[in-house]
This record gives sequence, structure tokens and C-alpha cells, in this order.
Amino acid sequence: MVQAENFLKFVNIKHEYKVDITPFIRELLFGHDCVIVPGFGGFIGNYAPARIDKTADTFYPPVRQISFNRNLSHNDGLLIGKISESLKVNYRDARELTGEYVDNVRRKIERGDKVVFDKIGVFFHDHEGNLQFEPDRNANYYLGSYGLDSFHCIPAEGYNVRKRIMKTEAFPSARQVSLRKILWRAAVIVPLLSVLVAVPLKTDLFKTRLSTSTMNPLVTEEFENNRKVLDETLKSDIPVVSVEARAETVVPAEPVNKEPEKPAYAEPSKPVTSFYLITGSFKSEENAALQVRMLKEEGFQPEILTMPNGYFRVCAMACSDMNTALNKKDSISGMFPGTWVSEKK
Repeated sequence: MVQAENFLKFVNIKHEYKVDITPFIRELLFGHDCVIVPGFGGFIGNYAPARIDKTADTFYPPVRQISFNRNLSHNDGLLIGKISESLKVNYRDARELTGEYVDNVRRKIERGDKVVFDKIGVFFHDHEGNLQFEPDRNANYYLGSYGLDSFHCIPAEGYNVRKRIMKTEAFPSARQVSLRKILWRAAVIVPLLSVLVAVPLKTDLFKTRLSTSTMNPLVTEEFENNRKVLDETLKSDIPVVSVEARAETVVPAEPVNKEPEKPAYAEPSKPVTSFYLITGSFKSEENAALQVRMLKEEGFQPEILTMPNGYFRVCAMACSDMNTALNKKDSISGMFPGTWVSEKK
């Protein structure tokens, strides 16, 4: 209790004390998108990017805006577990402290008072009696904006953009003049290059000339005789196969009658579905064990399920079908509010 003196505010009312839970809510909002106060509602953090207010010439960093939903009132174990861990009290006492704080807040709002959650927002009733929440605009729970603050930017005065543009258009730059010279030269040089390339290609200037003619008639006669001999040799080396002979040599393969092997039939295993009645989810295994002892006192045989995210769920009992699980849930919810059904195959 000594380590939590900065979080406790003692009020001497009938020898009882009440705890201010707003520091725990603020601490959880930095790392979670939703923090639920059991029996009251949930605080939801919504990301908003950086923006510019042109009317005020002000730049604002990214923020996590806080909104409130009174329908999110079930106990998810996050806030209660945080209070139990910080104040070094058991889970039941932490839940009772939270319930007393919520009852006190509700009484103040019903009297017409405004209840301020420090650096979170203000709760009040409007003229129609509806609960309203106004968030604190100065609070920022987005860790990515740590160290960033809004700043005011003064726009430049006495700077006429139109005069700047007109002056640029009246006097062409040296770059534009040089570009015109390059285009003019290209218009003269490119046709000349095309002519120089086209003339040799259309003529026999670059063609290799292999003269097969000669003044000696004996060379021409010998070349013709060698070509005839080569053609006759190629024709004689090519085997001629008739279609009939090829058809005779083809022997059809005898069909082999084999009975197809029947695959062994194996009945598919039917998945066994279980429905668990979960009474709470805790970050601390000690708090989960405390609730297990409470369930055993009520006659249940509970167990602790370890989840992949590191939390410990307390299962009061397992049912084989959904209807039985729902009926048991209604009977358990009176003693353990917030009980839900979890399906596992």
C-alpha cells in the first residue's frame, strides 16, 4: 500500500476509503485502444493524423482522440488486473474498489454535477437527461507524437506571386535560348545524317561481292559437275520407307486387364467441439488462481487456459453443445458478471 500512495485518495466516509482509478485508465490508454471500466463504459482511442488549421495558421501533430461508449461495460479484466497489480491487492478487492468509484460517479452525474476524469474528459447530463462525454483536447495518448507539440506558422507577407510569374515570362531565360539553338541545329543535321546513311544502303557500296564467274570456262564446267554429283549423293543416302511397310511393322500392344486397386477407406475423424464458460481473462496468473479458488468454493471444477497473447483465462466448466453452455452461462453470470462462452475444436 505504501508504493501506491500517489494513486490513492482517501476519503473518511463511514471508515471506508475510495480509490481514484483515473491514473490507471490514463496509463492503459497509452498502450491499448480500448479501456473498459466495468459497469460504466469504455474509453476508445482513435488515431487522427497530423493536420493544419489554416484559419489559425497552426500545425498539429498526430493524436489519439479519446471517445466514450457506455455500451462497453463488461469486465474484460484489463483495468481490474492493473489496479490489483499496482495496489498489491487481490482481484476481489480491486473489483470492489472500482465498483465503489463507479457508483460515486453515477450519483454525482445524476445530481446534475459534472464529473472530471483528469486529462481524459468530462461527463455530464444534457438538458434531455442523456449522458454526454467531452474529451480533453490537450491530452494526447499517441506515443508516436512524444515530444511533438503544435506550433504557429506566420505566412510570408509582401510577396506577390503574379509579378514573379509575369517577370519570368517577359524575359526568356538563357536555358530557353540554348534549347532553341539545339533544336535548330538538330533540324539541319538530322536530315543530312539520314541522307548519308540511306545512300550507301540503297547502293552496292557496302555489299560484299563474291564473283563466281571467271574467264576460264573449265572452272565453270567443273563447278556445275561437282554440284550435280553432290545432289545425286544426297538423294541416294536418304532411305525411302513406304507407308504400307510402316503399317505392317506396327504391332498393337496387348491390353492388360488389371483390376484397379481399391483405396482403403478410412472414416474421417469428426472434430470434437467443446464450449468453455470463461469467467475472466487475466494478465497475472496469481489473479487467475484467485478466481479459480472462488469457483471451487462455489462447487465448480475450474481450470486455467494459457492464451497465445500471454493472458490466463479461467474456465469454470466445459460443455459439449452450445445450448447447455448458454444455460449454464445464465446461471453463472449472477455470481461472475461478464462470463462468456468460448468455442474450441
